[in-house]
Amino acid sequence: MINGAEIPKKMLSLDAFSQWLGIEIVEVREGYCKVKMTVRKEMLNSMKKAHGGITYSLADTAFGFATNTFGNKAVSIETSINHVEALVEGDVIVAESDVKSQKNKLGFYIVEVKKEDQLVALFKGVTYKTSAKWE
Repeated sequence: MINGAEIPKKMLSLDAFSQWLGIEIVEVREGYCKVKMTVRKEMLNSMKKAHGGITYSLADTAFGFATNTFGNKAVSIETSINHVEALVEGDVIVAESDVKSQKNKLGFYIVEVKKEDQLVALFKGVTYKTSAKWE
C-alpha cells in the first residue's frame, strides 16, 4: 500500500484535467490537501471572469485528493459550491480541503478557495470510502 501523503501525487500524475488546469500540490496530510493554480485566459467566460467551473474544479480536486489520503480509494457522492467573489485572468487561487468528520465509509469535507486571504468560493463535499486500497 502507498503512503497516504503520496496518494495525491499519484492521483495528479494520472489526472490529465487537473494537469491542464495547472494544479500544483502545496501541502498534504491525512484528511487534508492544499492545492493552487493560476487563472488563464482560456478559463474565462463571456464576461472576462473565471468560469464557475474553474473554482469548482480546483475545489473538487483538493477534495478528492484529501479524501484519498486515508489509503482507501474514495469517491464523491455529493458536492456543492458557493461562489463568493469573481476572479480574473492572472489570479492565483488556493484550495484547502479539510476533513470535518470521517466515519467508517462516509467523510464530510469543507474546501475553502481563496485568492490571497480573500475567500472566493466555499465548497462542501461528502465522500464514500471504498474497500479498494491505493497500490
